[in-house]
Amino acid sequence: MGTGGRSGLRPGKGNAEGVAAGQGSTDGVAATPTAASASCQYRCIECNQEAKELYRDYNHGVLKITICKSCQKPVDKYIEYDPVIILINAILCKAQAYRHILFNTKINMHGKLCIFCLLCEAYLRWWQLQDSNQNLDPDDFIRYAKEWDFYRMFAIASLEQAAFFTGIFTFLWLERPMTANKKHNFILLLKALLLSSYGKLLLIPAVIWEHDYTPLCLRLIKVFVLTSNFQAIRVTLNISRKLSFLAILSGLLLESAMVYFFQRMEWDMGSDCTIYKSQDL
Repeated sequence: MGTGGRSGLRPGKGNAEGVAAGQGSTDGVAATPTAASASCQYRCIECNQEAKELYRDYNHGVLKITICKSCQKPVDKYIEYDPVIILINAILCKAQAYRHILFNTKINMHGKLCIFCLLCEAYLRWWQLQDSNQNLDPDDFIRYAKEWDFYRMFAIASLEQAAFFTGIFTFLWLERPMTANKKHNFILLLKALLLSSYGKLLLIPAVIWEHDYTPLCLRLIKVFVLTSNFQAIRVTLNISRKLSFLAILSGLLLESAMVYFFQRMEWDMGSDCTIYKSQDL
């Protein structure tokens, strides 16, 4: 484990011998606190209780993981794990991995990830639109129109995602106003939802390597993203699975209403439903 604590995306790679040595001869050695201060709270990945530090740094490079006072387990065992292992656990939607990423690391890529995911979704819709309206005319006007279609798909995908998030926040505000009204919880939940939508990055490989099972892959990606959003809500607000599921359902209902509105406006937007139907034909 590196001595940087929260210095980066995650603490450095663990040193099992050093951590284990923390339980050995430390007589006469003063323990120095980690970079965490009293005002900067971490979370135990097991019981979600607040903690002031993840580990203690003793002299001579000896580190000892902090034990949670509530559950008597390590506050964050993932500080010793390789990032690949953490990613695999996040893909498996383990609550402990989500708590580690959301509470005990510094990640400031929410906006960039959101834009990139929207670009992936816009490309998928634009690709489907061009596939259904093939035109070999090399005229500059045709190329310009196709480029404008991509920007239109990006705008529509952004509006639909905004509607999805609005549905979630509205339900949580009505169901648990005291929790949803806190600015800290609102910002943290928004970041969690943006991060947990990383599954949309899989849309591009599904389109590039097109095959007979592409429609099924697109459905599975949608289910995976919703499952990740569900786990992000449950972990961030520490609420029941029932409330998390109902929040996701509320978001889907509002998003579906937005899709219906666009269809009534006769905008050929290449929504998920349109994509699935045209792919099956």
